[in-house]
Amino acid sequence: MNASQKITHTLDQAERKRRKRFLSATFITCIVLVVVGGSLHVVKLGAIRMEEMRSLATYNLKEEAAHIRAAGEDLALHAQNEYQLIHTAKYTATEAEALLTKERWQDLETTMLIPAGPFLMGTNLDTANLTDRPQHTVDIPAYRIDKYLVTNAQYARFIAATGHRPPLDWKDGKIPEGTLLHPVTMVNWYDAAAYAKWAGKRLPTEPEWEKAARGTDGRRWPWGNVMEPTRLNTYYNAGSATNVNIYTKGVSPYGVFDMAGNVNEWTEDTFLPYKGSDASAEVFKGKVARVLSSEDRAMKISDFVTVDRRYKVMRGGSWKGDPFSTATYHRDYALPNLASDFYGFRCASSASK
Repeated sequence: MNASQKITHTLDQAERKRRKRFLSATFITCIVLVVVGGSLHVVKLGAIRMEEMRSLATYNLKEEAAHIRAAGEDLALHAQNEYQLIHTAKYTATEAEALLTKERWQDLETTMLIPAGPFLMGTNLDTANLTDRPQHTVDIPAYRIDKYLVTNAQYARFIAATGHRPPLDWKDGKIPEGTLLHPVTMVNWYDAAAYAKWAGKRLPTEPEWEKAARGTDGRRWPWGNVMEPTRLNTYYNAGSATNVNIYTKGVSPYGVFDMAGNVNEWTEDTFLPYKGSDASAEVFKGKVARVLSSEDRAMKISDFVTVDRRYKVMRGGSWKGDPFSTATYHRDYALPNLASDFYGFRCASSASK
């Protein structure tokens, strides 16, 4: 190889190295652009999703503080009522009976027969809470369940008959105007159980509630497997509880109303894991907020500590909750002495009754 050929060969090697570096840099740049573009796309989708969620609210979110209770406020108010520090008037039996027509009372007292047999309970969806899994088959006898949630009007008859304290949100012991057919709220598990006993019924067990909500085919919502917000009252699309008989397109396979949305429903059962559950045992232990030191009290900080009490299962989701918490298999829970403006209930009984 002469001198000229050596120079040409050296230049070729240098050019190849230069081109190789250029291609590598171009490739890395493309990867970076793809990652950045993908990230921006995800951020944009997130912004769109947040805007959609904001649009479901019935008020300007800048006014949120005027619409949402402070943490623990419902509990504090209910504790005040629990110890009867508020003395209020009550309906007489005649006044309570006159709240509705005979035809309306008959409709509200309707119960639906749920036939005996097996159904699919729970879910195997990866996106579901561990406490909702696994899916399993449960076989239960026939029973009856209320077509509607227990209303303010029905609860007024109970108060008139028994002298039971009224819910705290009833000013001067009277139902708020325009809410006769709203589900009664601000009732704890003991209140709900007392009403059910007075009515000659009981609270539904967790399997009874779920079968009445979803039927036997394992559907996610009472109407099927797709979330359709117009079929239920959830995520502030109404801004409060609503009449128990209006969501006709959201009824369950057995014709039961509001098994998704409106208010969370107390059931008879204690919150325990399903057989084969991967959920931590810690989740099922009752906990309360406690201030553990003077420093925490000064900073208004509390910790959740375990107590020797168990949660009760709540089902159905509510007008305040995430739409996906209204799935028929979703399990919520609360200590039985708690009450809120999105806690309610319905009753059940054996088929013979």
